[in-house]
Amino acid sequence: MTLSTQTLDYAAMPEADLVAYARAGRREAFAALMTRGNQRLFRIARGVVRDESEAEDVLQEAYVRAFAKLSEFRGEASIFTWLTRIVLNEAHGRLRKRRPTVELSAIEDAQSGSGRILMFPSALTSDDPERDAALAETRRLLERAVDALPEPFRLVFIMREVEDCSIAETAANLGIKPETVKTRLHRARRLLRESLDAQLASALTGAFPFLGARCQRITDAVLQRMGL
Repeated sequence: MTLSTQTLDYAAMPEADLVAYARAGRREAFAALMTRGNQRLFRIARGVVRDESEAEDVLQEAYVRAFAKLSEFRGEASIFTWLTRIVLNEAHGRLRKRRPTVELSAIEDAQSGSGRILMFPSALTSDDPERDAALAETRRLLERAVDALPEPFRLVFIMREVEDCSIAETAANLGIKPETVKTRLHRARRLLRESLDAQLASALTGAFPFLGARCQRITDAVLQRMGL
């Protein structure tokens, strides 16, 4: 490919061309790559460190390291698969400084068995402000439940259910077998369902309150209609 000096639409450019321009030092190409990958890579970083500010730091550091070694990218897979692994390495490096790791075999042994499946919504949007507020609270509830998952299940869940990656793409990004992706996704859904069931059961005891002003209003209205 000949690198032209004419005005280019980097946002619509094929990935291979974008990488070539980035290797040539084009600022716009780096920006386009980051814009294209930011959301997914941020979610993956957050899936490891479980903190938004730290996830941003992880992503920035990963980009700097990756772009400094862009010549090492051989193009055998997507640039974003390569970046995903760098993000994961950076995130895990930070995590190791915070706490000891847990063996995956111990996690999977503890979570063996069947369970109910959680149907996770892929989008939570509405044109109704009141419904948006309720959906925002639902999203926060789900985010907390996802954050509580063991990391191997959490990452698979984020890639499959939140980012809508294919099984093959998830396996390639995480360096695991497709069968492992399926197993971890099933267990992640089961764990989420159990967690949400417990939280919702607790919340339901306070649902539909009939105290205070509402209680008094109904009582007064009935007594008035009865002439009392």
